[in-house]
Amino acid sequence: MFNIDEMFEVSFTQEDIESIAEAFREMKEPVTLYVFVEKNRSRCRYCSNTVKLVESLARASARASTPPLLNYVLAEKEVDELFKKFKVSRIPSIVLLDGHIRYTGMPAGEEVRGLVETIIRLSTGDSGLSERSIRRISELKAPVYIEVIVTPTCPYCPYVALMANMIAFEAYRAGNRAVVSDIVEAYENPDIADAYNVMSVPVVAINRQVAFVGLPYEEQFVELVYDASMRLWVREQRRKFLERMLKEGTE
Repeated sequence: MFNIDEMFEVSFTQEDIESIAEAFREMKEPVTLYVFVEKNRSRCRYCSNTVKLVESLARASARASTPPLLNYVLAEKEVDELFKKFKVSRIPSIVLLDGHIRYTGMPAGEEVRGLVETIIRLSTGDSGLSERSIRRISELKAPVYIEVIVTPTCPYCPYVALMANMIAFEAYRAGNRAVVSDIVEAYENPDIADAYNVMSVPVVAINRQVAFVGLPYEEQFVELVYDASMRLWVREQRRKFLERMLKEGTE
């Protein structure tokens, strides 16, 4: 019988921890995870599991380097001001890169791989994206909100999530602090999945519109983001132009 809760269990073996520690040995600079949970964990279905996951990753980091390069901060709902600072409304959530990369819902199952790789790439400063993609991302002119709808058992979701995260990372490095990558776990956030009529995953939504279903190529993904940004920028320029014309017409 299908049991959703089993997909969110954290049961790393010693071998798993060693494998993650080996991956973390590539890290060069510290990375901090902000973990948002309910103070009363019994009122949050997967908050305890999320904390356990992060603690396991931190333990692996401690094996990889001294001092550990992966750190985490726990923020409890209705207590911690970090909820307001990072505009977090759902729990559990994990936030990185000053809020420009976020996981809405626990990154479980296959998604752990994507989270680990995201941490390593942030630490090394190497997004893994092509030079062409990086140049295109640097040209973004308007805010972009990327949502990747995922599930723990989807083998393709971590790749799409990682690309979205790295697009946000490269935009951040280019000085564009208006690009956000949000990896949304569908079982924990069924209202978001329903809003996009999700029938299979991964689903990519950009600025609240479904842009792609499945695994896009990197260049394709970047162009979708660029096009969405340009459409928003053009609308904003048109609005400003009309406002200016109206203002001049009344003077």
